[in-house]
Amino acid sequence: MNLLTQVLHIVGSGASAYILSSSIRDPKTRPNLIAGFQMAESGSVPFLQALRDRAASEGETWLAERLDRHASDEKRHGQIFAHGLKQLNQRVMDFGKMREKEIDGRPDESKRSPFFGSYFKGYSQEQLKPENIEWGVFLASTYILELDASKDFLRLSNALPNDATSANLKKGILSVAQDETGHAAYLHEAMERRYGARQTQVLVDEWRTRKVDAMLAAMQNFITKGGKMAQMVEEGAPVDMAAEAPVLEQMAT
Repeated sequence: MNLLTQVLHIVGSGASAYILSSSIRDPKTRPNLIAGFQMAESGSVPFLQALRDRAASEGETWLAERLDRHASDEKRHGQIFAHGLKQLNQRVMDFGKMREKEIDGRPDESKRSPFFGSYFKGYSQEQLKPENIEWGVFLASTYILELDASKDFLRLSNALPNDATSANLKKGILSVAQDETGHAAYLHEAMERRYGARQTQVLVDEWRTRKVDAMLAAMQNFITKGGKMAQMVEEGAPVDMAAEAPVLEQMAT
C-alpha cells in the first residue's frame, strides 16, 4: 500500500468516524443509522450460510465451522439493532420487500450502493455469488470490512449518550464490535492457511486500496445528497422499556 493510499485511508476513516458518531448521537438520525446496520447485518446471513455449505462440500471443515459461527453472529447482530430500533418506537420500512432484494447478501448490495459498486469494481454479479466467488476475493474483501467495522462499532458505542434508553444498545453495539474483531482474525488466518503470509499481505493491500476508493465514492455520494440519509424507518408500536431492556442485554452477551 503506497503512501497516498495510507493518507487517504486515515483521512477517510476520520471523516467516516465523524459522520457515524454524529449520526448516532443525534436522535433524529440515529434510527436510520441503526436501521442500515440491521439490514446490512441480517442481509449477509444467507450469503455466509451459502459459503459455509460450499466450504463444507469442498472439505474445508475448519473454514465451514467459522463461517457458520459468523452467520450466527450476523443474525444476532441484526436482532440487536432491531431491538434497538424497537426501543426507539421505530422499525425498518417494508422489511420483507427489502429482504427479497438481498437474498444474495453483499454482492446484491454492490449493484445498488456507490460504496460496494466501487469496492467490487471489475467483478460481475455472477462472479460475486457465493457459489462462484473466489475464496481470495471473499476472504480479503470481508477481512477489510470486518476489521474496519470492529473499530467503527467501538466508536459508535462510545458515542451514544449515557442515558437509560441507550444503555443496553451501547452494550449491544460493543458486543458487535468484539464479534467483528473475531471475524477479522479468522479471515486473516484463513488467508494465511491458504496463501501464506506474503500473498496474504498482497491481498490485504489490494483490498485496502479498494476500500479507500470505495470510501471516496461513498463520501462523494453523501455530499451530493446534501448529507442526508435515505428514510428507512417508520413509527412502530410503543414498547415497555423496562420489559425490553433485558431482552437486548441478553443478546449482547
